[in-house]
Amino acid sequence: AILWLHSTGRDRRPGRALTTLTARDALIIGFAQCLAMWPGTSRSFATLVAGLLVGLSVEAALEYSFLLGLVTLSAATGYKLLKSGSVMLHAYGSFNLAVGFLAAAVSAVLAVRWMLSWLRGHGLQVFGVYRVLLALVVGALLVSGALQP
Repeated sequence: AILWLHSTGRDRRPGRALTTLTARDALIIGFAQCLAMWPGTSRSFATLVAGLLVGLSVEAALEYSFLLGLVTLSAATGYKLLKSGSVMLHAYGSFNLAVGFLAAAVSAVLAVRWMLSWLRGHGLQVFGVYRVLLALVVGALLVSGALQP
């Protein structure tokens, strides 16, 4: 799917702004996000590709993917805090948890900026080739018995 998107030029065309996203588009992207339950599938990449398929620009699709991740990961963090926040606070202390949270937030912003600059100049092709090559290597390891499912 990634290589097909690249071959059609959808990963390098202007596309629509995030403000033009419709409820139908959001639903399609949400269903694509569900594909990330399949092991080895990136949630953010599934939403990025779905955003491109509904006609968003690379920038808008990446921003929407980031926002969806923010909501999803915040909910997961909240759940973990309710479940074992006192244990984490006791084990690591509030300062260390705050520093970790800040480091994660800064890393996420820097990663999104880098990804956006990469996609503007190169498109998705390198990620598609990477996924195909990785699948071939894992498949060969499974067939040879060197890797157990």
